[in-house]
Amino acid sequence: MSVAERLAGIRERMAEACARAGRAESEVALLAVSKTVVPELMLEAWAAGQREFGESRQQEAAAKLGLMPAGGVWHFIGRIQRNKVRKILENFTVLHGVDSLKLAAAIDRIAIEMGLRPEVFLEVNLGSEDSKGGFSPQEMDEVIACLPSLPGLEIRGLMAIPPVPDGEAEAARPWFRKLRELRDSLQEKHGFPLPGLSMGMSGDFQVAIEEGSTMVRVGSAIFGERNPI
Repeated sequence: MSVAERLAGIRERMAEACARAGRAESEVALLAVSKTVVPELMLEAWAAGQREFGESRQQEAAAKLGLMPAGGVWHFIGRIQRNKVRKILENFTVLHGVDSLKLAAAIDRIAIEMGLRPEVFLEVNLGSEDSKGGFSPQEMDEVIACLPSLPGLEIRGLMAIPPVPDGEAEAARPWFRKLRELRDSLQEKHGFPLPGLSMGMSGDFQVAIEEGSTMVRVGSAIFGERNPI
């Protein structure tokens, strides 16, 4: 099956999930996770209308970006090291996985120096997993209270990866719901807008949409099994 055919299938399934949830299709964006994907497959996705791509390694992404047409939206979805923030900001406009106030402050300072205002998703570690970064749900009140002091960031919302394997969609559902409810309570309490919820991957994106996701991160379901470059 071609990349274009897979993309068409993903979009159809997204539309079905939106219909079940009574949501407009325009409320949910598709992020094509292209880390370790060869540029040829990314260009196939581009030809099929895909414009948002997610990468997790700055050097790998920089090499590929030069081969792609202008006009794409590039998301950094890997762990962000503070000493690499400047290089990441040179290529990426959306940052997922901001998981500490120190990191947020560093991004804010460097973005202002560079005359940029990156969009940021704050990562929440819903299951308190040692293997994952992210704020605990209990920390989020303090985090939100600090955000007005970081004018160089456009806070797009929250992101999380449930503490269950991708593909176990129904097991992931309560975790997606928990992130949505956390977002809603924070907005109500602090009056700070958190419009986005980045949640859902290849095996559970339909359930994520049903529970309120505004961006699903889909890789293998578009590009097939990873083919490291």
